[in-house]
Amino acid sequence: MITLPTNTILVGDCIAELAALPAASVDLVFADPPYNLQLGGELLRPNNTRVDGVDEDWDRFGGDDPAASFAAYDRFTRGWLQAVRRVLKDDGALWVIGSYHNIYRVGAILQDLGFWILNDVVWSKTNPMPNFRGTRFTNAHETLLWCAKGPRSRYTFNYEAMKSLNDGLQMRSDWQLPLCTGPERLKDGGRKTHPTQKPEALLYRILLSSSNPGDIVLDPFFGTGTTGAVAKKLGRRWIGIERDQNYIAAARQRLEQIPEATDLTVVHTPAKRSEPRIPFGWVLERGLLSPGDLLWGGDRRRWTAKVRADGTLITADHKGSIHQVGAAVQGVPACNGWTFWHFQRNEDFHQIDMLRQKIRAELH
Repeated sequence: MITLPTNTILVGDCIAELAALPAASVDLVFADPPYNLQLGGELLRPNNTRVDGVDEDWDRFGGDDPAASFAAYDRFTRGWLQAVRRVLKDDGALWVIGSYHNIYRVGAILQDLGFWILNDVVWSKTNPMPNFRGTRFTNAHETLLWCAKGPRSRYTFNYEAMKSLNDGLQMRSDWQLPLCTGPERLKDGGRKTHPTQKPEALLYRILLSSSNPGDIVLDPFFGTGTTGAVAKKLGRRWIGIERDQNYIAAARQRLEQIPEATDLTVVHTPAKRSEPRIPFGWVLERGLLSPGDLLWGGDRRRWTAKVRADGTLITADHKGSIHQVGAAVQGVPACNGWTFWHFQRNEDFHQIDMLRQKIRAELH
């Protein structure tokens, strides 16, 4: 039986190392593959200083002929994606990041292999590198493809966590985050250790949205270990695959400095549908509200209703549950009464959902 190594860096080619892992054993994969930039020489700033860009051999495929380069890159992409698909659980998911150089080719191969694209997310860089030559628009974004293993996969999406992270609003697919700079950027002798190190903020959002504490997150292009660093902070198990010894050394040193997450309750946001159902009547039973109390509906408290002893509400024209009466007074087909109705304490108004959360906390 093949054992699954976790919280470790596997040294070698990603396709070969993936082939040695058990099938259907990984919950989430984040992949930052080579982009095949096909750069044609050094990039210089207007003051003639050299831009510290991507010129490593791992980003070169098939020589100088564009057709041969694309063909070689497609073979490479299909190979590692097939290997990832084998180790991914049926309800697992995959994130791939790329630029205009490669992401469209990656997307087509993903679909050919049976992955189901859930979102394309645009990472809009708040501090992009300028276009020094002035021949094109400044390239200020990269694209992430979020995919389930198939159309019927029951993938993880922590909707409430993303909404809370976004100040109570639904998280959109355009993410504004800065490049990896400052103390977070690993350097060796004043030069970037890795030319395309991703910011931890990007991986934080990906792992928080698409995995749960204890899940296994795999990165087949581990580099300097950003995925592992964030996974460790968020209580996820991780596997990295990397073949460059300099990157491996930097990643290990980085990861050794990060403490394990010990309190997993602070790195997990339960889905509301998984929390225990609380009838509104329990609010009265516990004395948090009393029969005859008034509730105010809507953000502007336009409507009022009186609380009855059995946990229903009554107005001049309607009676029923907090949801039924909330919908009726607005003339809409449905309403979440917990967030629609408010109670008053002193001079302040609060959603009655605050009382529900108080009861839930008592039940834990």
